[in-house]
Amino acid sequence: MIMNNQTVFSKFLLLGLPIPSEHQHLFYTLFLAMYLTTIMGNLIIIILIYLDSHLHTPMYLFLSNLSFSDLCFSSVTMPKLLHTMQSKDISISYASCLTQMYFLMVFGDMESFLLVVMAYDRYVAICFPLHYTSIMSPKLCVCLVLLSWMITMLYSMLHTLLLARLTFCEDNVIPHFFCDISVLLKLACSDIYINELMIYILGGLVIVIPFLLIVVSYVQIVFSILMISPTRVIHKIFSTCGSHLSVVSLFYGTIIGLYLCPSANNSTVKKIAMAMMYTVVTPMLNPFIYSLRNRDMKNALIRVLCKKKISL
Repeated sequence: MIMNNQTVFSKFLLLGLPIPSEHQHLFYTLFLAMYLTTIMGNLIIIILIYLDSHLHTPMYLFLSNLSFSDLCFSSVTMPKLLHTMQSKDISISYASCLTQMYFLMVFGDMESFLLVVMAYDRYVAICFPLHYTSIMSPKLCVCLVLLSWMITMLYSMLHTLLLARLTFCEDNVIPHFFCDISVLLKLACSDIYINELMIYILGGLVIVIPFLLIVVSYVQIVFSILMISPTRVIHKIFSTCGSHLSVVSLFYGTIIGLYLCPSANNSTVKKIAMAMMYTVVTPMLNPFIYSLRNRDMKNALIRVLCKKKISL
């Protein structure tokens, strides 16, 4: 449909991944295995935390929400990618594209906030162990989780509404495997100044500030344990912090480099590879890093399986 010399599209074309046709089946199998691993790993964590009363603590409340966020985060993009690779249908409707972008931002930003909350939880547990129960009360934990969900939903809705007012013309081809806000803005033929301004202002609040809060929390943890803890305890705490910080670096590093520090040298392939890291790889690795190596989670799995065996 043509209006005022502008082409208004009802759908976009997702080019997907730059994979040679002869390797499509191999990568389809790989991505399917990664997606199923993500689903199973995060579901196991959620179910164990729900069933085992020993895991009804602030740390595992945040972890269950993180697992749910990871599960949904990956599910926003991977089913469409797998469908495209299998059916060769690269089209996506305008409404579906905006919906995908909205939920991608919701669950991506939610992970950012949960990483901050988990860092604060570890800070209180290590630096104020005697007051941990009183500080991290159930009411505070629930409020932190609900507040995080509310902020991410409102933030994502704002960007979605700002994008919905734009007109897209001349080109409806998205050189990506999902509807990314930065790519969609490049396709718009109307003024995107407000959109870009909100990305830089609110993006800093939602991404950069949480990252800095995590760094400050762990700096406080390091100074605290170096002054009072023996070597064995220091090694144990550093090991725990290292796992958390590795995921923080992986998640925040790619997002900050991709969205807040854009470069003319960033090729399409490089951007897609970075996006794969935080939409596919990180949600898959989080269950292993946070839980499956955790002694409490292993004991909970044994208790749940034993109860199931006895009931049978």
